[in-house]
Amino acid sequence: MLIEPPAPLLPATVGNLLRVAEGDVGDGLGGVDPAQGPVLKEDGLKRFAQSDYAPANTRGVGPHASVAVYQFIDVSGAIAAYGYFSKPGMRPEKLGDSALAGGDELLLRSGKNVVVEHWKSGRDEMPAFNRELVEHLPRASGNSGLLPLLPTMLPPKGLKSESVKYALGPTGYQAMGGMIPLEAVGFAKSAEVVTAKYSGGGILTLVLYPTPQIAGEFARAIQSSLGDSASFKLRREGPLVALATGAWPKEQAQKIVDSVHLRTELSFDKPMPLELQTEVRKTYTLLQSIAIFCSLGALAAVVLGLFFGGGRALVRVLQGKPAATEPEFLRIDLRGVGAHPWKDPQV
Repeated sequence: MLIEPPAPLLPATVGNLLRVAEGDVGDGLGGVDPAQGPVLKEDGLKRFAQSDYAPANTRGVGPHASVAVYQFIDVSGAIAAYGYFSKPGMRPEKLGDSALAGGDELLLRSGKNVVVEHWKSGRDEMPAFNRELVEHLPRASGNSGLLPLLPTMLPPKGLKSESVKYALGPTGYQAMGGMIPLEAVGFAKSAEVVTAKYSGGGILTLVLYPTPQIAGEFARAIQSSLGDSASFKLRREGPLVALATGAWPKEQAQKIVDSVHLRTELSFDKPMPLELQTEVRKTYTLLQSIAIFCSLGALAAVVLGLFFGGGRALVRVLQGKPAATEPEFLRIDLRGVGAHPWKDPQV
């Protein structure tokens, strides 16, 4: 059985730029920075490639860039790594699924892929290069392409989008400056955490657990680890725990945790009828069948009535009798019967 190898993460050419072989790292994990390795492994890093790109002309005049591509098992890992690579002061860019730029660096996420790009020269000529690079990156499909639910629960009002940090494990959470002690979070119980900053200095942390029972246990642990201070507000709803810390006014902190609600999202990878439509269709089919059955029964009654009634009338006509006549009755005349001898009134 022959298995076709996956396409390279970085193509040989992108636009007018060529991939430079010197210092090139192939589609493996050996070239990952050892300092970043534990976090990326926790996020599910699957493939990695890094290379420089330079103009095709021999003089080397034009834009230069160093590009690194990280491919993860699923979109959740890519989002977690994207938050890990992001830096304060980066501004949003319209590219791929999400992008940030700052100084000479571009951070890009597309599906299960995270691209870290450093411009060496010719920054103004790089947008076309980046758009073509995004088209080359592998696409996310099936369950691995489903977006995690937790980051979507952050209230949008006052949210600083570049500050969103999504963590799947303790190493990444600690590296991104988590506010809760690791032993109180419960990553061993498959917890997921998202942290974000809001206007005014407030920080909102959401933790999602597999079950409400586990969430209740760790909600008490989080509250205990933060002490009895009134500088935070905590609220649990089912398997979700919301924690407001930082420079929130007391009323605003309570309001922000109260605005977070757990919701369920369904997604399908193939067309299929929704449950409500199925029930309506079943009800319609049942009523239609009942109406057809009643109509056929009424029609049969009319046909049988005409057949038997008309047949009887035809028989009477053939016998020389009128077709319609009063029904004949058998009558017993009891008027001439005498008194019974054993019922003598003299006795």
